[in-house]
Amino acid sequence: MSLSDVRHWVFDLDNTLYPRTCRLFDQIDVLITAYVADITGLAPVPARKLQKEFYREHGTTLRGLMATRDVDPQHFLSKVHDIDYASVQPDPALISALKALPGQKLIFTNADVGHAEAVIHRLGGNDVFDGIFGIVEADYEPKPFRGPYEKFLSDYGVDAASAAMFEDMEKNLLTAHQIGMRTVHVIPDASFVDDSLEDFELERKDDHDHIHHVTDDLAAFLTPFAHQG
Repeated sequence: MSLSDVRHWVFDLDNTLYPRTCRLFDQIDVLITAYVADITGLAPVPARKLQKEFYREHGTTLRGLMATRDVDPQHFLSKVHDIDYASVQPDPALISALKALPGQKLIFTNADVGHAEAVIHRLGGNDVFDGIFGIVEADYEPKPFRGPYEKFLSDYGVDAASAAMFEDMEKNLLTAHQIGMRTVHVIPDASFVDDSLEDFELERKDDHDHIHHVTDDLAAFLTPFAHQG
């Protein structure tokens, strides 16, 4: 499916705009486990098990905690994003390719705006994006639920038929496809072994009709679409 007429370029943040090899999200994952342990009084191993159950059933651990423990979402976000961003290196090739894309460039993430801005700063792209739609803007309802996609499209005036979504989580691209967006699955280099994910997070659908393109090099993938319109 061609991307030649795309005018709304929609990017996930974590493990999409920076490579999974940065292991940045690993820091967040550890802090989420610690937060769950602190809130519930569980030891680390059962706390991590509960964390992943929340993620599977509610879309994010935060949503699960809000539903079952009535946590303050802002407190949660401030704690789990208290990380060292040094592993995210400047990426001039990616930033150049993003700047040259025709039309609107947006970030759509289950993280918050502050975390997204910190990542963008490290990449060298402070002046690239036209907006960031985070979990707060989504009223804490995460991808892949349909509600935040519809709110995102409405808030930024995005025409789904003219939009492409770039995302590392396949399940989040299914919803994008269902609402009419073109989809690009951003995957790590084949040599990278990720031992931080659970089996259910690595599952792939038998039917891949919702995946229109796949890339392990986002900058190289975007370059041909530069200055098209």
